[in-house]
Amino acid sequence: MFGLGRKPREREVRKDAPVLDLSGPVLRRAFEHLVKSAEPTGGVERYVMALALKASLFEEMLGKGRVAELTEMEFLDLAAFITPVRRKVGSYIGENGFEALRSRLERLLAGWSDLGTVDTRLQDFTGAFPDDKAHRWVRDLGAEVLHFIAPDRYPLMCRWVWDARVKTGVLREIWFSDDVATARIAVDDDFAAFRMLSTELEEFLTTQGVFRDLPFYTDLLMSHVYADYINDRGGSLMRAEFATSSDPMLHTRRMLGLDAVDTETGRTRLKLIDGTAHVLGTPKGISHQENS
Repeated sequence: MFGLGRKPREREVRKDAPVLDLSGPVLRRAFEHLVKSAEPTGGVERYVMALALKASLFEEMLGKGRVAELTEMEFLDLAAFITPVRRKVGSYIGENGFEALRSRLERLLAGWSDLGTVDTRLQDFTGAFPDDKAHRWVRDLGAEVLHFIAPDRYPLMCRWVWDARVKTGVLREIWFSDDVATARIAVDDDFAAFRMLSTELEEFLTTQGVFRDLPFYTDLLMSHVYADYINDRGGSLMRAEFATSSDPMLHTRRMLGLDAVDTETGRTRLKLIDGTAHVLGTPKGISHQENS
């Protein structure tokens, strides 16, 4: 904890909450670069508005028990806005169908207001899928669903924010250390850790004059930090997914799924099992495999 100012809102901090040693100078540079980079495309506020609209879409389709009535088409519309998910979920649903996935989402959101069960619900959700490389997107799906139905309650808990198993993510990039590449970060990737990270980043943002829409500003700041990691230190496979561009906000948008839709055609970046692009709001759905 770097203690850069008052917290934006009163929160209960558990005695066993992790202590995060974040770098104030790194965060200041990242925020300044974010503001400068966003100016040519409408400023940071435009991106905050886009995230607010994304959250409205998730709440409309999943909130207040509506997940029980979620259709495959509606789910594909949502999944198009989750970058790791849209690359894999079309094939998954084509092979396994949609209903089991919808039921798992329903269980994930059951008792959504009880923050004491977050880790259990998220673990149960991911545990219902095979524990292999091909299904890593499941964690990001659960994390984004929780965050975007209730941004004030749930921090963004995606793997790119922090993955304790492989010790990579935004947390490492903003850790206070002379050499973050070799720093030992003994922090779990549970709800307590992500909530503390969100609290610290919101506290930092208030020192920069940000007092509204703090969850979405936090999302943007984290995605911009990780976009810089992709540009500077990402592996070849990561660079292939996030192709280089002169647009300094391209990777920032992509991390948050804000590049999901071609506004002229309605085509999304989500690929169906036949290789075609899902079109936002269409009833096409996925042609499931026969003989399965």
